[in-house]
Amino acid sequence: MSVESEHQEKDLRIREMSIDDFPAVFHIGEELFTSDYSPSMYRTWDEYEITTLYNSDTELCLVAECGGKVLGFALGTTVEKSKSSWKYGYLVWLGVKPGIQKGGIGAALFKEIKRRMREQGVRMIIIDTDADNEAGIRFFKKQGFGNIQEHVYMTLNLSRRKKRSKGKSA
Repeated sequence: MSVESEHQEKDLRIREMSIDDFPAVFHIGEELFTSDYSPSMYRTWDEYEITTLYNSDTELCLVAECGGKVLGFALGTTVEKSKSSWKYGYLVWLGVKPGIQKGGIGAALFKEIKRRMREQGVRMIIIDTDADNEAGIRFFKKQGFGNIQEHVYMTLNLSRRKKRSKGKSA
């Protein structure tokens, strides 16, 4: 561990996100959650992801900061099903600035969001990630997640026009 990362870990602060953090959180997510990151992602990264979660679950929107700079974030929500006694936590987004990943920031964010979800009565936390996201899967296994389920997501692009054959009417 470098001197810089040791210093960073000591001064790392996990706190609730504020409106002033939106630009930094958005730009970190923009760097991470691209179509290259997850070509089959059914959920896309945009400013509405931040504002919607912030407006519904402020206490589950966290940032990691050091020296006044936002280094990462966790955005979550809770779900209650009408015919279930269980309350679920859903960690929707977790991101750490490129170049400083694997330094404990993601784990610190997860630890805090897990603590907050537990306080809210959550009995199970759910995450989802692309099946090709090996680093993400390794990270979540280290955090205690198991029972990996494979899902199939399909898309139908409605913006493509059908090609018509010459001489045939539609």
